[in-house]
Amino acid sequence: MRALVTMVMPLMLVASAAAQDSEATAIPTVVASAIPLADAADMETEIDGGMASYYGNELAGNRTASGERFDPGQLTAAHRSLPFGSLVRVTNTSNGDSVIVRINDRGPFSRGRVIDVSQAAAREIGMHRSGTARVKLALLNDD
Repeated sequence: MRALVTMVMPLMLVASAAAQDSEATAIPTVVASAIPLADAADMETEIDGGMASYYGNELAGNRTASGERFDPGQLTAAHRSLPFGSLVRVTNTSNGDSVIVRINDRGPFSRGRVIDVSQAAAREIGMHRSGTARVKLALLNDD
């Protein structure tokens, strides 16, 4: 056993010294990020997908479930379970357009729908003419 230690120990020291030398002379690797550091907190978590619809001027001024008045010109939305104030990226899968909305209401109450967006949000993602669109939802993390 002692012979093995005396043979292996110098090899370990040489390997350790070589590793330190290569680390000191190696060119540091910089990982480029497409996300600026200031926006790193805006990471997204995909949460849902399905059909979206929008509600427009006919409900303007009515109180939402959060207590604020509905304004079709704001980028807001209704979701069944997300907390009020949550920011969600809604992406129209047919054209790739997306918009960030703030959850301020409950709904949709139509079967098969995952979110109701305001008229302004519907315009942003190109669904204001059809009234509905297949979308992907991603929750913006605030950590």
